[in-house]
Amino acid sequence: MTLSTSQSTNVVVVSNSSDNPFAIDVAYAMGQHDDIADLISMKQFMNSEFCPRFISDEADFDNIGRKLKGKSVVIVSTGSLVKSRQELAMTNLIIARAAKENGADRVILVEPDLFYSAQDRGPHKSLGETHFERDVNDIKKFDGQPFSAKLYAEMLKLSGVDTVMTIHNHSESVQKIFTEVFEGDFHNLIPYEIYSHYLLNSNILEYGEDGEGLVLCAPDKGARSFVQKMFNTLGLSKAKLIMLDKERTSERKVEITLHKESEHTFDDLDGASIILFDDMVRTGSTVVKSCQFLQKINPKRMVFAVSHFYASDEGRQKMAHPALGEILTLNTLPTILNRDVQGRLRKKMVVLKVEKWLAQELCNILDLPQNHEPNPYKIDMSSKNPRFKRKIWFSDELHDLKKAK
Repeated sequence: MTLSTSQSTNVVVVSNSSDNPFAIDVAYAMGQHDDIADLISMKQFMNSEFCPRFISDEADFDNIGRKLKGKSVVIVSTGSLVKSRQELAMTNLIIARAAKENGADRVILVEPDLFYSAQDRGPHKSLGETHFERDVNDIKKFDGQPFSAKLYAEMLKLSGVDTVMTIHNHSESVQKIFTEVFEGDFHNLIPYEIYSHYLLNSNILEYGEDGEGLVLCAPDKGARSFVQKMFNTLGLSKAKLIMLDKERTSERKVEITLHKESEHTFDDLDGASIILFDDMVRTGSTVVKSCQFLQKINPKRMVFAVSHFYASDEGRQKMAHPALGEILTLNTLPTILNRDVQGRLRKKMVVLKVEKWLAQELCNILDLPQNHEPNPYKIDMSSKNPRFKRKIWFSDELHDLKKAK
């Protein structure tokens, strides 16, 4: 997918770090070949205060404060190994303000893993919405805390951000507040097609022509709608869907059972290939417990698919457990591509890189013409992973051909 120079000059892609490779790849896919460092200077004063400057012609005194007039500025914001999310969030606010005060028509924040989304409720029943009825125990968990997701949305809006794009944010509370604050200009992209294409065209799972022997698993009721949509997108009529239930007995311990509302039970699932979906993983406690519980099926293969992978020391250690076969994730947290970050999990990780997909979605939002790619993702996999044996198909025709076999 590429844009012509005349189209891309009306869009300026920057980041909260001038050497962010994720942002650079998004910019390149949108037709911007200039380095981010040549478009914006990440100045820092001696007192450590940040002051960005969109670079302009030093001899131009006729367009002061209007360099970005008629342009859309895209700020690509991801995590970092050297800066905290607080630093990055503040950097986003100041860059957005700089863009607006220098004439930008529209400022778009692309934050694949939306900051402060875990802080999606506050210490009153009215502060945050959930798919369950908030009781006193849930409200008490937030006693003394701020509703930070709401604060972040309001600060972004105040700074000059007009549009927010994120990936697979499952919090109803966050979705509602960002939709309200940005008056509907909030885009929560769900990677159904990317996951579906990879699962249909790789041999990460083994199943029959119509999905015989394939089980899709939701770890809890909150993930049910996502997994149901994944089930429908795959289009395998004989696959099955099960839902688990988890009860948190302490901050680090959970108990797993089969949910009473699960579409299917464990009957006739012996030897199936199972894929467990979730939006994010931090410590790995829930996913490992779930995989251990699913061993009752005696699975042929066990795959965990997660959009946002926080590769903590604790998580790496826990998810090395043999009950969890392979991990399929996106690079919404680009540090996961670092082999040191992957650690002991390297040999069972597959990372789907989504920069082109985001660029394509940005072009849709900006109403820019583009050369549409049907499968806009790339695969990153360690050579230590013995599972991958054949080339992925990357066209609709070959995808359809495979499904027709």
